[in-house]
Amino acid sequence: MTTTELLNGFLARTKSDPAAPALRTRKGVVSYGELAALAGHAQAELTTLPPGPVAVLAKKSPEAIALVLACLAAGRPVLLPPIDLGAVALRELCERAGCAQVLATDPEQAAEHPGLVTRVIAGADGPALPQPAPVTAAHTAFILTTSGSTGTPKLVPLSAGAVSGFTGWAGDAFGLGPGEVVLNYAPLNFDLCLLDIWATLRHGGCVALVDPAVAANPRHVGDFFAACDVTVVQGVPMLYQLLAEGAFPGVRHVIVTGDHAPASVRATLPDRFPNARYYNVYGCTETNDSFWYEFDAAEAAAPGPLPIGEPLPGVVAVLERPSDPERADAAELLVRTPFQTTGYLTAEPGASNGRFVTGADGHAYFRTGDLVRRDPGGRLFLVGRDDFQLKVRGVRVNPEQIERVLLEHDDVVEAVVVPDGEGADVRLTAFVRRTRTSGLSGLRLRAHCATRLPRAAIPSAIRLVEHPFPRTSTGKVDRKRIAA
Repeated sequence: MTTTELLNGFLARTKSDPAAPALRTRKGVVSYGELAALAGHAQAELTTLPPGPVAVLAKKSPEAIALVLACLAAGRPVLLPPIDLGAVALRELCERAGCAQVLATDPEQAAEHPGLVTRVIAGADGPALPQPAPVTAAHTAFILTTSGSTGTPKLVPLSAGAVSGFTGWAGDAFGLGPGEVVLNYAPLNFDLCLLDIWATLRHGGCVALVDPAVAANPRHVGDFFAACDVTVVQGVPMLYQLLAEGAFPGVRHVIVTGDHAPASVRATLPDRFPNARYYNVYGCTETNDSFWYEFDAAEAAAPGPLPIGEPLPGVVAVLERPSDPERADAAELLVRTPFQTTGYLTAEPGASNGRFVTGADGHAYFRTGDLVRRDPGGRLFLVGRDDFQLKVRGVRVNPEQIERVLLEHDDVVEAVVVPDGEGADVRLTAFVRRTRTSGLSGLRLRAHCATRLPRAAIPSAIRLVEHPFPRTSTGKVDRKRIAA
């Protein structure tokens, strides 16, 4: 299996029905024939560049998607960096990935990064359809990055075989074929696009692209969602907060991923999507999706977290018990999937960080850093991160577990807990965004926590805010900026 299968599926749809919709934007519809012509033009321009990996520094658009298709067709590894990174960090990422060529799709974006973008490949019809170059399953197709929410983004190469395997599974699991409309809310560099965009185009469906410029506007997102007649939606909890009004009976599949979805968000799903099936999907950029759990309307509204569910076909999981007796109720989750990377790029100093290990069966596993517990029924639940453990007054606490308790309150929209001080002086501060009409106070939240948490885990300070939290390019809460 190679990315040739992704491209062959796209080209087969182009040849059988070139007028079929491939992309929907707020400006209109782009057909499979039109998208293929854009990719053909871009591939022709790529032939004039020296060989090697390229970076595509482009906001999500039909032209950007066509350029990525052209890179895949040309057999060039393509880095998709977060476009909102600072100039120094962006240049460093491109250099670490070995990208001598940094491509953009419009002159304005190139002007924002003087000296970095080497070629602007604007949209134009090509002389022919893109022609896939032969590649092996081990050939690098995409180079993604981790979120950078807890440190410098790491480079994650995904092989052609991994991309083909994942897009094949996703297309079959959610029926992403002709007639289906899949909402894409995530930025182009986010791993969710493997399902939203690339699996959908492989299987002949239509991708509804939310414009990044207005992606935080609830009215735009809701109106666009309704106008596109979306049938499949995948997103982080923030997306479902934006879709808090209206009903969408045409949606068949609702996929919640990326972050713990509080019950207050999940409870809205049955009213918004009355005819859908609901899934909680767990995965990492390094492994792609690895667990999924289908839940019903009653579970959507029930308090507490959802289980992560069952391993996807071909996924193997190992639970490693910690040696620390204070963490005896949790285990670190190690997984291997048919879709995973073989490791961070070696150009990145010390990148492996012990995350990639060989299991007792001789296979390569990824240490997720996620701590899980198993309930009496055998179901696995996330309880936090191994790298977020803190000691407060000599007692080990997990800030993510505190955040989940805060999110169980009906008036809480977002919550982040950050440490203040060092050593014996560590204190916890909770930043909480409440609903606009709420009269929620810090005192009431403290009482809420006191019934659910040990004393050391109750935040010393609770700061109530009205505005959304800053987020990384992948939609995750930016803990570094909040802590600063």
